[in-house]
Amino acid sequence: MRTKVTLVLVFLNVALFFFIFMFERGWRTERASLEARRRVLGPETADLRTLLIAGPGLPALSLRRTGDSWSLTEPIDWPANPHAVSRIVNELQFLEHETSFTVRDLEKNGQSLTDYGLAAPRLSVTFTSGDGAAAPVTLRLGDETKVGNRLYVLSPDGTRVHVVSQSLARSLALKAEELRADTLFTIPVFEARSLTLQNSANLRVRLRREASRWTFEAPIIARANKTATELAINALNTLRVRAFTAANSEPLPGAAHTLRITLEGNNRRETLILGAELGTTAIAEAASGSGADANSRPDIEFTAAIEGKSAVFTVAIPANLLDALRNAQEVLRETRILDFDPTAVTGLTLAAPNQPEFVLQRLDSATGGEAPWQIARRDATQGPPTQPADLGTVQRLIDQLSRLAALKFQSDAPADADLENWGFNQPEREVTLTLAARNTTSTLRLQIGVTTPRDGRAYARLADERFIYAVDPAILAATAVSPLAYRERLLREFPTAARLTVLKITDLQDGTVVADQALVNEPAGTPLHALAAQLRTLRARRFVQDGFADKVPAGGEERPWRYRLELTVALPAGTGEQTETETLLFTERVGGNLQIAGSEKYAALFELEQPLLDALWNVTYAKRDPGPPPPPATVTPPPAAATPKV
Repeated sequence: MRTKVTLVLVFLNVALFFFIFMFERGWRTERASLEARRRVLGPETADLRTLLIAGPGLPALSLRRTGDSWSLTEPIDWPANPHAVSRIVNELQFLEHETSFTVRDLEKNGQSLTDYGLAAPRLSVTFTSGDGAAAPVTLRLGDETKVGNRLYVLSPDGTRVHVVSQSLARSLALKAEELRADTLFTIPVFEARSLTLQNSANLRVRLRREASRWTFEAPIIARANKTATELAINALNTLRVRAFTAANSEPLPGAAHTLRITLEGNNRRETLILGAELGTTAIAEAASGSGADANSRPDIEFTAAIEGKSAVFTVAIPANLLDALRNAQEVLRETRILDFDPTAVTGLTLAAPNQPEFVLQRLDSATGGEAPWQIARRDATQGPPTQPADLGTVQRLIDQLSRLAALKFQSDAPADADLENWGFNQPEREVTLTLAARNTTSTLRLQIGVTTPRDGRAYARLADERFIYAVDPAILAATAVSPLAYRERLLREFPTAARLTVLKITDLQDGTVVADQALVNEPAGTPLHALAAQLRTLRARRFVQDGFADKVPAGGEERPWRYRLELTVALPAGTGEQTETETLLFTERVGGNLQIAGSEKYAALFELEQPLLDALWNVTYAKRDPGPPPPPATVTPPPAAATPKV
């Protein structure tokens, strides 16, 4: 019998120890862990979807998250300030206590939640998480601690009081004005994919970005000005709400708008609806955001609404931005007529009425600005079939064509009578650009027309487009249809090792020799030495004609040659030197900067550059120079007559 009792007692002891070890220990561990854990809220804050901030005597603030964006739903339907909401969410997710104690302990000490301001909390925040299926969670904020500048917070289950930092209360104690966003558009320019404008007459203008370019899709298909378009979008992002109208006001009626502005970004769309224009008198500052001065135009204030939001407010639009939006078809349009990469140009064909067509060709197949060019004539009877072209002149022509801009968008749909009136039945210029890119070749053909009779205006169009542009008539001079305008200016350049040995100048009018001098011992600084230095490089300022002639047109008449210059040069050849004589002919100096030279060797008549012209003048005119005028003679005044005494 005693053995059975002993076994029962042993069994009960084992069961008791098992209970203490498995359950009581776990409860104590859980309670200790709860007391030791500093994080007030758990995983329920990981995916917050709604927030409700309320307190006695305070208007309720309700926020809802859609996607990644937060919006106020009470007291106004409006996008929330992302920074303010982010601060609240972070405070809730990372809220930690300095210490905590249970509500049951308060009762043991004869205290209650009222002593800590938690029976009727001054502020509470209620939130939901996930898909909203879970019950709302409420966190109540009580009084401040007497020391330490802390705050009492009641846990959502009402069982524990936490002492936390005041930062939670500061993040929640925001007014509606601080919680709502003051911006109207939040799509930055780098994200923007399209801009659509629609006025009260339902005229729709739409611009779309493709890669780095902006183009009009409606009402015409044309290139948009990238800089102007992006500046307009940046300006839209700076718009701010001036004031909201009375609460619960009705939204703008569907037809009551003067302009609808829609920005589209990555999977989001924002539309600002401008209602009635209130004028400028409602704006205290004449030009908000742009700086008022004597020349600035005041901003225009409108009633407005955001599509999908019921709130009605006022907004001030800068006058320049309003002009750009109302006249986007012109203001945001690309004024440059030709759209091409200057380095991709491999050929230019220039033509004009009653003039032979010719081509400028790039010789090097590689792209780049330093490749040589040549002139190719269609009609070989007018000169040599090919000639080197001046690289600088060709590059200036390409640059002027790339910068050719419309002074006015003359017409987007011209009638045949308009085309004839603006000179496009027989264009004054036709410039065809050949472009090479990625093993493909394309062409652009520019036509320039002038009215008949000419009135100093010029118009341009691309051959495959109907758009007509008014352009600066200076483009006619820049696209001269004369091979001489593009011929290589450098006729020859002696190598450094070449020696100029003899220089002889003969006056062809009477056969006298102006100069005949060996240059080996010619002292530096003399007029002859300076002339020889200029002759080492022979460059034309402008070509008068191809080929050589006995007489040359200068100063409005045919002039004979006045001077013959013979220059003997010793050039290195093998182990010795080779001597040759070069002959140049010159006219009289026709003006201050005009004297014409001719060379049968180089088959050219050309104008001299100023340094060579001046050096030649000092030699040919030196003997006839009378020198400086003598100083005026000093006249001694007669002595003054003596005043007679009275």
